[in-house]
Amino acid sequence: MQKTKTNLRSPKGKSTATGTLLFALLMGGAIGLGAVVTFSVLQAFRPLQRSLPSNTIALNGVEIPLCEPPALASLADSLGQVRTTALSPLGLVPLLQQESLLTAILPTSYPYIHERARNTYVPILMYHDITPVKEVDYDVTPQELAEHFATLKAEGMNPISLDQLLRHLETGASLPPKPILLTFDDNYRGQYLYAFPLLKQYKFPAVWSVHTGFVGSPQGKPKATWAELKEMADSGLVTVASHTVTHRNLADLPAAEIDRELVESKKILEAKLGRPIKYFTYPEGTYTEAIKEQVARAGYRAALSMSLDPYYETSATESEDVFSLRRYGQSRFNDVIREAQRRGGESNFAAVVPIKDGFAPVQFHSPIEKHQVTVDGLRLTLVLGGQPVTAHADSRYQVEEIQKTIPNAVAAVDGGFFSLEFLDSNQMIGPVLSRYSKEAGVFNPGKKGENPLLRGRPLVLISDRTVRFVPYDPDRHISLEAVERELPGVKDAFVAAAWLVKNGKPRDAASFGKLYGFDAERDRAFWGIDRAGRPVLGVTMDMVDSVRLGEILAKVGLYEAVMLDSGASAALSYQGKSVMEYEPRPVPHVVALLPPQPAPPTPQGKDSSDRCQVSRSY
Repeated sequence: MQKTKTNLRSPKGKSTATGTLLFALLMGGAIGLGAVVTFSVLQAFRPLQRSLPSNTIALNGVEIPLCEPPALASLADSLGQVRTTALSPLGLVPLLQQESLLTAILPTSYPYIHERARNTYVPILMYHDITPVKEVDYDVTPQELAEHFATLKAEGMNPISLDQLLRHLETGASLPPKPILLTFDDNYRGQYLYAFPLLKQYKFPAVWSVHTGFVGSPQGKPKATWAELKEMADSGLVTVASHTVTHRNLADLPAAEIDRELVESKKILEAKLGRPIKYFTYPEGTYTEAIKEQVARAGYRAALSMSLDPYYETSATESEDVFSLRRYGQSRFNDVIREAQRRGGESNFAAVVPIKDGFAPVQFHSPIEKHQVTVDGLRLTLVLGGQPVTAHADSRYQVEEIQKTIPNAVAAVDGGFFSLEFLDSNQMIGPVLSRYSKEAGVFNPGKKGENPLLRGRPLVLISDRTVRFVPYDPDRHISLEAVERELPGVKDAFVAAAWLVKNGKPRDAASFGKLYGFDAERDRAFWGIDRAGRPVLGVTMDMVDSVRLGEILAKVGLYEAVMLDSGASAALSYQGKSVMEYEPRPVPHVVALLPPQPAPPTPQGKDSSDRCQVSRSY
């Protein structure tokens, strides 16, 4: 029962004892000459107008204590280090560079998934019994499991702990390349006999979901004993999660019985294993909003779900929140490896959010990121996130020079095609509208004699809220009113050379028609929208033809991509500096990225699956 948005939320605008204590400790180390320096470092890492999360959650208007909040998760390990540096303010600088401490200090999105984590691929793989003789289709033999583990290593997959995953989901903290979480449900003794030795051999961490009422049972499929469970937990490789007492579907139980299943199993596991039990796994993967709230109230930090619907077998980062973490069944092992290869591939570009049958709505609130990647032997420089705008200069300049004229612009790429008739000409080919121009807000329709030659090419339209790419019609797109009918509030418009990727699919050679040089190997510039709805600017660092470039851009997750002026004009600047390995030809027009807009609040009661709806603009 996959439900929608939960009422779990951390109250905002409150200073907590945790934040006050941690801030005081850090500031204590700044006494003396380092006071100003330390305060500046702290302020640099403090997002504006946000405080540390509270150690309570709001449940239908009632504040209920949680177990350790995110700000406390790493505090115990860090206090000793803070104390030793208290008399030496400069000693705080390397301490503040430690990601574990920074992610403990900074506010988190708990219990919701952090924006940075949304942009990564982290599968959770679910196993049940490991047995030499299969009795049900989801049993796995020891040989099959050994082959899975060998494949994980060979493919460069990095199994992580549930603690690592939760920290990533809460704060966006980094994970190793190609991360994966391994989970084993129901405490079968075959897991102890066959999976645990493999975990030790490969040094892979994993999660064991245990229903306490059946520990050591010899009936049916035998279960591991308490001694065997403790051995695994003490190894440091196995994180034990509660799977209730009786393994009944919680949706079939009254609230009081659900509480008993949650609380008693946690107490028993903690008493028997001598360690906190922070995580829960839903029997049969079933939950409701009320059940999720009960799980949080019982003191769990996160919960694993499952589904027989392939739609919900996706990356943990696509989960609604940390109390409904999605998993893949073991039968999807090969799919997981293929997706990790696609998302990682020859690069470390894990910036794509796989969206079913379309892409996420265009959004301008993602942080700006620069990636240098190699895919199928082609080097790319990509800048994604932020808010796109265009600038039309009064003459021709290097892209970085035009970028510096745009207030707060972080990156820019050369834009539309222009006339080469005069060396200093800023005359564009086709219509143009730019918000940064001496004629800002004025729609120039282009030349009537040239415009028919551009029919069907992508007309790029940008407003303050979204982007559209529509086939250019020289008979219809002749005025500002006409393009406003395509996109109300449009502030930028120009005609690009051709689609490289459309609706998530690369374009074939026939789609380029008579476009000169599309099949030649050249330096290429492009921009578009990825499957996460983010703007993307990019250039190739090697020469490539248009068809192959489209195939590669589709692989790295662009849903819409159009080719800009290329060849000698191809240019990209980031933070005011060119990234090119040569000096490009000066140009009069650029597409630029401004800093991201504030993220809009999620409406209460809105189904989080709305982020996956198809945005059809064609």
